[in-house]
Amino acid sequence: MIIHSYQEFISHIGEKRLLGLDVGTKTLGVAVCDARQKIASPLHTIKRTKFTNDLEQLIAIIEEQEAGGLVIGLPLNTDGTEGAKCQSVRQFARNVLKTYEIPITFWDERFSTVAVTDTLLEADVSRKRRSELVDKMAAAYILQGAIDSYQ
Repeated sequence: MIIHSYQEFISHIGEKRLLGLDVGTKTLGVAVCDARQKIASPLHTIKRTKFTNDLEQLIAIIEEQEAGGLVIGLPLNTDGTEGAKCQSVRQFARNVLKTYEIPITFWDERFSTVAVTDTLLEADVSRKRRSELVDKMAAAYILQGAIDSYQ
């Protein structure tokens, strides 16, 4: 089920862990928060192949973390409108729901990758290491933004 209001989403979830997702064409960044929904942490980066394989890995993480819902980053245009990337992410969510029932909400992810990349550059992290970290850290940035909005 897709829940458009984050407040309704949290009311529906209760005190359970959430997963944050940064959905890209090549990777799927995954973050998790604690059951009290206070702190988001980078968890994993799934290298995308076929959707069925990606979903299999995602479901394994959902079940391992006992997640109650997914907060998926929505890549809005700079002006706040939705483009082709948003349609792709929304389709990803619908495809997940065809196989696995879990509450899903979307969160504005504008500038998340840029913010994370800037932080990694400031920390003098190598290019190779940045590429390993950026997607799951962007997922944590997205999830933390959603969590903070409800506090």
